[in-house]
Amino acid sequence: MQIRGETWGILDRDFVRNPRAFIVQSLLAVLVGAAILYFVAVLTHAAIVAALGSSAFVVFAIPKSRIAEARRLIGGHVVGVAVGAFCHFVCVNGLLSGAAAELEFVTWVVGGVAIGLAVFGMTITNTEHPPAGGTALGITVHGWSYQTVIFILACVICLAVFRRLMGRRLVNLY
Repeated sequence: MQIRGETWGILDRDFVRNPRAFIVQSLLAVLVGAAILYFVAVLTHAAIVAALGSSAFVVFAIPKSRIAEARRLIGGHVVGVAVGAFCHFVCVNGLLSGAAAELEFVTWVVGGVAIGLAVFGMTITNTEHPPAGGTALGITVHGWSYQTVIFILACVICLAVFRRLMGRRLVNLY
């Protein structure tokens, strides 16, 4: 049985035929990942960086997929930011602030609610981008600042612009 590009061996058949695309797109992902990590200690938290790293994976590994489109890439993270801010301010710092400070599981539940609301928000606005669930979770748990929001939006806009500029040169690596 064979699926596109897949073989029974260790290496993907498409890689064996044309390794250049795999190598170039992976090196570009290294550069973007390094740039994101450079700012981690200054501006944001690990969950948000993981979400942005996952978005970079989508753009460089499966650039022709629907979830790599600018609308979903940017829109998904905008929904994630909005949901995360809502859950943080209403639940963690608002209605449940005392409970969240006393009981760690309250933060876990609110984090789960953030992920569920992000899924709901992205699906009803047609901005499905799975990594953006991490953005909602990161902002819910760690809070937000203007710097964090600007960092997230700048990263996803840069990824979307890069994908657009590279156009036909990027190929799906699966």
